[in-house]
Order: sequence, then C-alpha cells, then structure tokens
Amino acid sequence: MITAIRQQAVGNSKKLKLAAYAIFAMLFAPCPTTDAQSTNLPRIGYLSASSSSEAAPRTEAFRQGLRNLGYVEGKNLIIEFGYADGNFDRIPTLISELIRLKVNVLVTAGPSLTGPAKQATTIIPIVMTNDNDPVGNGFVVSLARPGGNITGLTGLARELSGKRLELLKEIFPKLLRAAIRGISDIPGNAQAVRETELAAAPLGVQTQYLEIRAAKDIEVAFREARQWRADAVSVLNGPPHIQRLIPAIAAKHRMPAMYFNPAIIERDAGLISYGTSLSDLDRRAATYVDRILKGAKPADLPIEQPTKFELVINLKAAKQIGLTIPPNVLARADRVIK
Repeated sequence: MITAIRQQAVGNSKKLKLAAYAIFAMLFAPCPTTDAQSTNLPRIGYLSASSSSEAAPRTEAFRQGLRNLGYVEGKNLIIEFGYADGNFDRIPTLISELIRLKVNVLVTAGPSLTGPAKQATTIIPIVMTNDNDPVGNGFVVSLARPGGNITGLTGLARELSGKRLELLKEIFPKLLRAAIRGISDIPGNAQAVRETELAAAPLGVQTQYLEIRAAKDIEVAFREARQWRADAVSVLNGPPHIQRLIPAIAAKHRMPAMYFNPAIIERDAGLISYGTSLSDLDRRAATYVDRILKGAKPADLPIEQPTKFELVINLKAAKQIGLTIPPNVLARADRVIK
C-alpha cells in the first residue's frame, strides 16, 4: 500500500515538473503569432533616388500622410524603403528586392523610378509621388483615366519651366542668354527644355542647352556657358550627387542659377528654386495607397495635379555673386535664407 502511494506521488511529481516546463516554454519561447501577424500586414515599397538622409523630409511627409489616415507602422502597415543613393544603375535591383518582399503597392518618388518600376511589373499597383509628364513619359493613358497599374500625382514640371525663366528675368533684368543644364534622357527633361525655349522668345532671351551627365561635366558646361556669354543658368532634374556640386561651381563663375529642388538651396547653398512642394505631393500620395489597399484599382484613380508651390531664395548665395534680389521677388518667397 505504502509502495503504491509512493509510486503515485512520484508520478504526480513528474507530471507537475512536465507541466512547469510546458508553462516555462510557453512564457519564454518566441511567439509564432508575431511573425504571422507581421506577414499578413499590408506592405508598401517606397523608392527614392536619393540617400535616406536626403530623402528624409519627403519620406516623413509620406509617413505623416499615412498616420493621418490611421496607419501605424508595425501595427497595421509595413513600409520597405529602397534608396539608390544617387546611383540610377541601382534602381532595377532595388525594385526587384521590393517585389521579392511581396509589396502590395510600389511608391515611386520621381519619374526615373517610375519607368523601371513599370518595366518590372504590370501587376503590382504603382503610385507616383511626382511625375512631370506621366502621359508624355508613357506611364499612363490620360490623367483622368490612367489605365494599367500606375496612378498618383504629377508635378507639372513642364509648365513650371517657363515660370523659372521668368523669375530669372525678374531677378536679373539684363538677362539675354540663359543656359539650360541637365540630362536630356531623364524623363521630363526634354519637355522642360522645350517649355523653357517657348517661354524664352517673348522674354527676348536666347537659350543654349548642354548636357551634364557626370561630375566632371559641370565645370566644362559652365566654361562653355561663359564662352557663349550666358547671363544665367536653369538647372534641370538630375542625379542628386551631381546636383549637389552645381551651386559651388555656379558661385565660382558668379552666375545666377535656378533650380527645381528647394533642398539644393537650403542644403547646398544654391541661389533660387521654384517648383512644386515635393513634401506635399508625398503626403498626398498616402491617400492613393489607402484607396488601393481598400480595393480601388490604379486604372480608375485620376492623377492629381499639385496645389502647393514653393519659391526659396538664398540671400547668402546672392551676396556671394554680387546679386541683389528685387524686393517684389523677395516678398513672394516662401522661405528666405539669410
């Protein structure tokens, strides 16, 4: 009898130990539901031609737009970022990596990203945060009914190119010759050149176009502009690592230069920029992502135009080249760097 009781006690003790081990394992073992929940969350791929630090204002605007719509990263949405760091050759690889991650939507921060994304997939929805000519670039059929898997926002860069030349004429009334610098096969730049040339005739300004494809081309282009007796330069879209070098060389040649990106004025001491607020477009792009995740088809979402424009002037850069900005232009500036 005593032996039986002892055997039962030993058995109970073993069961208690096994139960304790099971509880311990449940408490401290990795929770499988965490990865499962993460896998089931909508996944957004965001592509930038810049570095993460340079793109930070725009990516934060995009994140803010999503937060305004109720999305919280890690809880009901995952964002995967791909940064080309100014190397356009990396873009196809970045797109392939995001596709392998099975993103639900690809967000492209510029036409140089939208083109490769379009070539890579006709299935995954693509949202453009800004494209200066989505129809002319062959990305969509029309602004009202894009068709296919691409939609988003246009930056209207073509229409703004003429306005940039007008501003150059205002700040430098003696402007007779304007040099245009850029890479012609970057989407939208050819149209921007034509728009600038159309605006030049009524202003009595002649234009000259020269390519800047690499850093070594910048100094050569400005020397040629001087030989042509250019009074100012209009700088088109291009690789960020090249754009950042232009203001210093423009200052060296004491030549006023107009840019499209305010970051070049604020960060790289450029003189003046006028264009669409890119951060505002990124914030609005979140609305397209939200609608697509809720079942809307990109083909049926009309492409929206910009509503916010920015004029940024750097008075330090103006002083460096001996240029006085007219008060009426300063009064219209959204930001003035002193």
